Amino acid sequence: MFAKLENLERRFEDLEQQLSSPDILSDQERFRKLAKAHADLKIVVDAFRRYKDLKAQLDGSKAMLGDSDPEIRAMAQEEIKEIEARLPDLERELKILLLPKDPMDDKNIILEIRAGTGGDEAALFAADLFRMYSRYAEGKGWKVEVLSASETGTGGYKEIVALITGNKAYSHLKYEAGTHRVQRVPATESQGRIHTSAATVAIMPEAEEADVVLRPDDLRFDVFRSSGPGGQSVNTTDSAVRVTHIPTGIVVSCQDEKSQHKNKAQALKVLRSRLLQAEQERLQAEQAENRRSQVGSGDRSERIRTYNFPQGRITDHRVNLTLYKLDAVMEGDIQELVDALTTAAQAEILKAQSDV
Repeated sequence: MFAKLENLERRFEDLEQQLSSPDILSDQERFRKLAKAHADLKIVVDAFRRYKDLKAQLDGSKAMLGDSDPEIRAMAQEEIKEIEARLPDLERELKILLLPKDPMDDKNIILEIRAGTGGDEAALFAADLFRMYSRYAEGKGWKVEVLSASETGTGGYKEIVALITGNKAYSHLKYEAGTHRVQRVPATESQGRIHTSAATVAIMPEAEEADVVLRPDDLRFDVFRSSGPGGQSVNTTDSAVRVTHIPTGIVVSCQDEKSQHKNKAQALKVLRSRLLQAEQERLQAEQAENRRSQVGSGDRSERIRTYNFPQGRITDHRVNLTLYKLDAVMEGDIQELVDALTTAAQAEILKAQSDV
């Protein structure tokens, strides 16, 4: 591990020299690539330098154990005890920083939320989840763009698809995929009974054209008129677009834009991301023995989290984490959940590596 860290530090120093060169500054494209590589390495190198400084302090304190002054020896022993307590945490941090990076982590995401069992209440919960993720994204300074939505007359969503653009969006939200269950008393419930309903969430890395090549012969396009809740006409022209990927049978519809051209572009964006996700899942299935890096399977049918409104409680079943701050979570304060899932995934990878 430490030989690799030394190499990374040398690479970091080399990048610093290149970035200060006038030739690089005149080539903006190359400068951006080198600056990104430098920023990616900085976190690892800073941690490694803290580790080396701590080891140097430890060596210095051990040398003081031979001093003739008993007070200095006692002080050295205290310092050694303190440093040796800190080193394991720093070593674990370095191991985590050296873990293989998910190549999709830097990507934007396509967020899909669909109402599951529970009728109107499930659709309202889907809307609540979309608001939760939108608030979280806003807090991160990310952009949320609705690509497609199928609303209900009660203000819920049968389905909503959005593009979330932001720094490492996929790395933060990739573990949100699965079935989210809600337990609460619906507004229409006169007896005060608690109902259970669900919504499914899919998190897909946004696919660029280079990631997924779409052959024209594999696509079938249909156009139709957009409609609102209850079939109410919202558009008098055939601007809505449905695209079918013939080899896989995947169908995507977009009708939010008044322009047929824009709806087509958005439908193709979602289609590429679904195909990229399907390919990822296929590769993961082939490498089932090595899938310990996942927190849960990410399967949309898997119940991953329960939102209990009467108790103000939210429980993530994959990491056995229960928080009693449901109101804050529904306002987008999900970082504690995100961090817990990321930490659990890292722990699984470290365990898998130690078992090899």
